[in-house]
Amino acid sequence: MVRLELDQVVMRRMKEEDIEMVKALIKEGCEGNENRLILHILTRPLCLFILAVFSSILRCLVHSFILALAIPVFLLIVFLKITMPRSVGVLGSSRPSWDYVGSAYRDSQDETLPNPYCRISGKTPTTRKLRRKLGAKEKSSSAETISPERAEAAGQVWVAECDGEIQGCIFRENEVRPGIRRLCRVVVSSWYRREGLGRLLVQSLQQRERDTGAHRVYAHVPYPSKVGEVFFRKLGFRILGQDSEEEEEDDKEIELETPERGFMGYPLTKVFYKDL
Repeated sequence: MVRLELDQVVMRRMKEEDIEMVKALIKEGCEGNENRLILHILTRPLCLFILAVFSSILRCLVHSFILALAIPVFLLIVFLKITMPRSVGVLGSSRPSWDYVGSAYRDSQDETLPNPYCRISGKTPTTRKLRRKLGAKEKSSSAETISPERAEAAGQVWVAECDGEIQGCIFRENEVRPGIRRLCRVVVSSWYRREGLGRLLVQSLQQRERDTGAHRVYAHVPYPSKVGEVFFRKLGFRILGQDSEEEEEDDKEIELETPERGFMGYPLTKVFYKDL
């Protein structure tokens, strides 16, 4: 873990040359998520019952008890790997992560988020040329054809940069309902975690959305992720349908803001919200 000076962090819109680095961050941040979600589904009571039934049927056909037990589990894992929405990395959306990363830079690139630590320290963060190795994928990224519909629905990607290195990013989905914003993913490099960078990204984007007229922010967190739940609770978020006292309004929002669901309708995410 590297000591991070938060007052030197610049939070800006993603540019085209940032795409490969942001993709690498997403891959790092999603590591293990899919496997945890599959384990979560496999351990649900109804799923265990169905696996037991199939194992009993196979036991009559296969003379090995271990094979009769392992074959249904193996087939179900393969099925989940193939059919589980690839939007696990950008939860709460039916579009995959590359629809954001691949086209979100087409909008204005000069915007930055205010850094409250700069006001406290009196320092001005400086930007340097990003340190990177130019690969084949990166060279060809600008040649990718982006349709107007895809670019319009791309939403926004903000990156946290310090000393010429992208250390984290936050995704905000395109506005669907007036006054409502949705955070799709917050990723911080493993070298800079537990330094307050994720909190800085969320709070700075919240302030910007509040200034532009938003009154509520949603965040979809992977169902088995205890770290994600604790993180958003510390930032003042509450679980939709559980922590709210306004039941009538909450019922309407539950119909509009539904969690991502997987095999047999089991929820893959928990929906958190915060009123601004």
